[in-house]
Amino acid sequence: MIATLLKWVVPWEFSWVFLAVFLATCVLYVRGSRRLTVSFSRQLVFWIGMAIIYLSLQTYLDYYAEHEFFMHRIQQVLLHHLAPLLIVTAYPASVLRAGLPLAFRVRVLRPLQRSWPWRLVMGVLLNPAVATVMFIGFILIWLIPSLQTTAMLDWRVYRFMNWTMLISGFAYWSLVLDHRPHPPGRMIAGLRVLSPAITMTPQILAGAIVTFSKTDLYPIFEICGRAFTFNVLTGQLIGGVITWVPAALIESIGGLMALRQWLWLSRHGRLPRRVPRQAIVRSSSGTVLNK
Repeated sequence: MIATLLKWVVPWEFSWVFLAVFLATCVLYVRGSRRLTVSFSRQLVFWIGMAIIYLSLQTYLDYYAEHEFFMHRIQQVLLHHLAPLLIVTAYPASVLRAGLPLAFRVRVLRPLQRSWPWRLVMGVLLNPAVATVMFIGFILIWLIPSLQTTAMLDWRVYRFMNWTMLISGFAYWSLVLDHRPHPPGRMIAGLRVLSPAITMTPQILAGAIVTFSKTDLYPIFEICGRAFTFNVLTGQLIGGVITWVPAALIESIGGLMALRQWLWLSRHGRLPRRVPRQAIVRSSSGTVLNK
């Protein structure tokens, strides 16, 4: 019993970098939640998202992701869609910041955020167009059979692939689920609702192509040794459906959450009001006459 449990808990491929980032995030959130009032629901959603990331990358589930196409697609949907969506929903930025020592925030974090390299990186990474292209692009890029083969044969490329999925997911959902109006939010409220419908379309097409393909697009899983014994095309079909249906469903939920946030901003009068064009013309004409 214990041996079986350890088999599932012990990482298939251990990563010191991932463990350090994961533990640091957990410690900061615990410290921050003690200093700030954080509702139980927000904490629950955050920890569920963190648990999904850990289970996807540092347990025996990673073995199946490397040896079966449809398990790999489950892993990618969890890392790219579900986990970032859940964690961003908890709005953890203020809590993580509160978890840092005050001296570190004053002497290190604040000057870093004001520095031009930080603003440049954040400006590019959180640009709505760039974040949207990255969100779609990394899904499609890693579905290319040749790149999928490279990722499965080289552990460095494999880890890079997982990090790109996580980072692009966090960047995109932080824009779509931003609770602030625009500005200071980077994305217009209406575009936050429309964006998931745009990003899910290429994913649906890619999933459909994989689903209805009659040839083995990813023979690398045969080379690595498949974890299950059923038909190759059946596994590929399941993987295509996972890329197609659950991913689109999660994005639909994200769009509905953005719509709810848009309605809340509108109801509380926090959306920027457009001045009627006639009023602008009258105002400018009155200014000319007064001169």
